[in-house]
Amino acid sequence: MVDRRGEGDEVVTTTSKPPAESVADVRERARAIPEAAVARLAVYLRVLSGMAEQGVTTISSEELAGAAGVNSAKLRKDLSYVGSYGTRGVGYDVEVLVSHIERILGLTRKHSVAVVGIGNLGHALANYGGFPSRGFPVAALFDIDPDLTGVPVGGIPVDHIDDITSICAAREVSIGVIATPPQAAQAVCDRLVSAGVQCILNFAPVVLQVPDNVEVRKVDLAVEMQILSFHVARRADEAAVDVVNGVGVDGVVIRP
Repeated sequence: MVDRRGEGDEVVTTTSKPPAESVADVRERARAIPEAAVARLAVYLRVLSGMAEQGVTTISSEELAGAAGVNSAKLRKDLSYVGSYGTRGVGYDVEVLVSHIERILGLTRKHSVAVVGIGNLGHALANYGGFPSRGFPVAALFDIDPDLTGVPVGGIPVDHIDDITSICAAREVSIGVIATPPQAAQAVCDRLVSAGVQCILNFAPVVLQVPDNVEVRKVDLAVEMQILSFHVARRADEAAVDVVNGVGVDGVVIRP
């Protein structure tokens, strides 16, 4: 086993699991976590899981923050939400920290996934090995094309979109992934909701209307590209201003 620590770090020796909490306690703690912190917790979990696979047993806050791309103060604040407090010079126990984060993210139970729309994107999602390895097994696939019905993708036969409600309910699907054309997305969403699916990942470029108890996460790749374009343009503008002001690369002053 490997200990990963910074110079002068004290290593946490406890390997105990987090203390037992009621479901109500965990839910109450989760409600207090800001949305941005939830996203970072998922990143910390990915980093920690990779460390654990390499045999790392402890990690300093500075190392974890650096690997996750955040500063140490933000990391310690985020971990305080899950009941894991660190102090300067103390290394976190990787196994215990993984357990804390998995509990708060609801990963101690399996979440079955249904993918609707088996085009190029849906095909890739259905075959993505990262879902089952992280506790999100794909349990059902749907498409409107009758020629796809019964054809296995990633080892799972594709069912017709008309069967979403009955199949999702029978297979206890908790997360629906919509990878359909935009004009079909709302109808698909309605079918998923009627089957009891309360979490939806939407790749269609539309805003879905859902009941208050349904959570929707929208992934719009075009919007992400536009945001990147903004940053490229801003940096180009800043570089142009620097040249006009006589400042070259790395802040070197350009003299005529």
